Amino acid sequence: MDEIAFKSDTVLSDVHLHAPNQRHLMVRLSGVGQPVFLSQFKLLWNQASQTDSGAEGGNHRAHPAEVTPPARSPPASGCSSEGVSLQAGADATSQEEVAAQLDEDGDLDVVRRPRAASPSKPSGPPRDKVWRGALLLADYILSQRDLFRGRTVLELGAGTGLASILAATVAQTVYCTDVGADLLAMCQRNIALNSHLTATGGGVIKVKELDWLKDDLCTDPEVPFSWSEEDISDLYGHTTILLAAEVFYDDDLTDALFKTLCRLAHKLKNASTAILSVEKRLNFTLRHLDVTCEAYDHFRSCLRRLEGLTGGRLRFAVEPVDVSFPQLLVYERIQQLELWKVFVEPVTEPVVSADTAS
Repeated sequence: MDEIAFKSDTVLSDVHLHAPNQRHLMVRLSGVGQPVFLSQFKLLWNQASQTDSGAEGGNHRAHPAEVTPPARSPPASGCSSEGVSLQAGADATSQEEVAAQLDEDGDLDVVRRPRAASPSKPSGPPRDKVWRGALLLADYILSQRDLFRGRTVLELGAGTGLASILAATVAQTVYCTDVGADLLAMCQRNIALNSHLTATGGGVIKVKELDWLKDDLCTDPEVPFSWSEEDISDLYGHTTILLAAEVFYDDDLTDALFKTLCRLAHKLKNASTAILSVEKRLNFTLRHLDVTCEAYDHFRSCLRRLEGLTGGRLRFAVEPVDVSFPQLLVYERIQQLELWKVFVEPVTEPVVSADTAS
């Protein structure tokens, strides 16, 4: 950890690393050389304020939701026992308070409760990072609750599990998936901290490992977060919504995700919709000596390739989502934030009559 290395020609402008000898939050690099961070959160909100949604969603700001640190609770594997704190649905007139929670790039700053100062550890609150694309997806789920009601949902690259938790407030079953026992243990911990949200609706969240670089799900009962045959049957038999947020910052990772989407789509028994959240990041690269958005451009090319697939038994249709739905969470909804829907439907074979055939 003292020599942090990133994959060549990769720029992550919105990831802030602490010095290795301080309280950094990065615990390891992923299989494609990207950093993995851990954080915990607890959501508090007024359930009565959640109107059954259409695109308008009602005035949610009248009853703000709040995300607060867990009290006196042991940490998840690989996590600090400190919680994280952020507020959602702040009054629009409290601009100074909102600005104080955004960093210089406009991302949401999550201030963690500081430990007691010691000679070996600096005082002052370190910062965690919640990427705007994940918050945009969370807002979409909260504003389109009827879309998720009673459904089986699969989230790919769940990270902290925020989208899975919010989807489970109305969905029947949510599969919260990622890679790495430490990351999945963090998801499980966050789900436990927020079980008060899913208790009323009866939604179930199952934390599972789903590696985009592997063709098959892990079914070894000795491996943590592996899949049972019952879970696999339920996943393929009932899933109709797939989610992914802020996982398109590396070309290899993006390719792996789209390959996984195609593989899953061919195994699902029902028509499905994938909802993808992405931020168009502009970065200066040494290769071009110019400001580019290569990761976003590659994401869009993958969408076009997916939509252009022909000759199979499935048809993929892609369309952008209007992001003017209500904003409950405190972050800067910049123009570069986008949501895309991928509709997956079986190709209907044309009916050929006897007269036509002759």
